[in-house]
Amino acid sequence: MIGKLKGVVDTYGEDHVILDVHGVGYLVHCSGRTLQALPPAGEAATLFIETFVREDMIRLYGFISKAEKSWFILLQNVQGVGSKVALNVLSTLSPSELANAVAMGDRAMVARANGVGPKVAARIVAELKDKAPGFADVDPALAQLAGQIEERSAPAPVSDAVSALVNLGYAQIQASAAVAAALREAGEGADAARLIRLGLKELAR
Repeated sequence: MIGKLKGVVDTYGEDHVILDVHGVGYLVHCSGRTLQALPPAGEAATLFIETFVREDMIRLYGFISKAEKSWFILLQNVQGVGSKVALNVLSTLSPSELANAVAMGDRAMVARANGVGPKVAARIVAELKDKAPGFADVDPALAQLAGQIEERSAPAPVSDAVSALVNLGYAQIQASAAVAAALREAGEGADAARLIRLGLKELAR
């Protein structure tokens, strides 16, 4: 089983790279983000590898980071998500963006990936919320607020402020993050108007 390859970039394809490791060229399928992060042909590169073995083939998938590899494996635990769709998601969203989208329940963000419809996006968010690798970059207050909004249990001023910012054209995840920051500054008793004002100030930074 191959877990990591370190070699020289030989050539690029639309969805893969050939990595020359001591004279052996490994064809490795990658997300668009990983392909963009790799150096030009002729330069050294390292990829974390997930090996798929079937009766009729062996296929290598390569990732620029361990986090991306973890998400690739996790995504395929969701019904309707195979290797191709998982790579599409990782081509559209970085691991941290995907972690934020899952933590926030932002199905629309996940559905931006090619081949991911609303139903599959909803399943990804629902099924990976508790399994996703550490949301170290996700503000706990933000995740809690997102859960309250999803369950319609957020205080009225908070949900009204988020709704107002969404109506102004901001994405749900941006609006929730801005209101979470506004809450920290204004305190729990703040009214919707103050939260909207502070939220807009946060979004303008």
